[in-house]
Amino acid sequence: MSERAPPIGAAARQLNLGAALLALAVLADSAVEHYRGSFHNRAMYAPLASAALALGGSLHGTLDRRTAPHPLRDAIYGLAAVTGLVGLGFHTYNISKRPGGWSWLNLFYAAPIGAPFALTLAGFLGRGAEKARALERARAAAVLGVPLPRLLAAVSAAGLIGTVGEAALLHFRGAYHNPAMVLPVSVPPVAAALLGAAAVSPRRGTHRLARWWLRLTAFLGFAGVGLHAYGVSRNMGGWRNWSQNVLNGPPLPAPPSFTGLAVTGLAALRLIEEIERVV
Repeated sequence: MSERAPPIGAAARQLNLGAALLALAVLADSAVEHYRGSFHNRAMYAPLASAALALGGSLHGTLDRRTAPHPLRDAIYGLAAVTGLVGLGFHTYNISKRPGGWSWLNLFYAAPIGAPFALTLAGFLGRGAEKARALERARAAAVLGVPLPRLLAAVSAAGLIGTVGEAALLHFRGAYHNPAMVLPVSVPPVAAALLGAAAVSPRRGTHRLARWWLRLTAFLGFAGVGLHAYGVSRNMGGWRNWSQNVLNGPPLPAPPSFTGLAVTGLAALRLIEEIERVV
């Protein structure tokens, strides 16, 4: 038992790291977007506070080698998940109340419909990291009857698909004028499909393919920041007019969400393989 505990603990900490990347992306993105909206609704401060707490808790979890779940981190993750769901309701209302309601114009330029759910994903996957620590002692942890590692893989895959949808919408608004804009709507869906297959299939070949595509997706998230920075530089005044152009976009904090979800997907694969190895 003691020889096999470290891989599970490392995977749990990797889940904390993925949750940290998601929380950081939400914190930076909501800070920019809500500042652009002048924080006209006081509730717009809530995701900043919740994401900051989730980021701090996740970084603490990444460094914490104890096998027991941490109740304060667990509570923070729960708060993050609820805050994201409330934010989703606010953004949905923001779109529906505009003239024209659910139109392409409002989906393009109103509050981004899927952005708050990234905070919910950070909370859910962070809580998964806490539960995964219990796998050091009990290998049969499950949520709603589904083995925890497979559930985490499925959630990471679904999160990737949702993030692809958000990227597809905003890149469609940009008319895909740069061929690189096709990458975030082509690479992550393959990774999500392979990860979903790995969640239900014990075949090592599926796991190996999923791992490589997830690594490519993680790299794409970092590369996307550079591509978005280049997009900002092409606005009038470039980086010399950064205070306006960073608000105009493309959003710098958005691509790392792919990295965060890829990291949690890789961690879920590690858990699946470790549990299968000892069962």
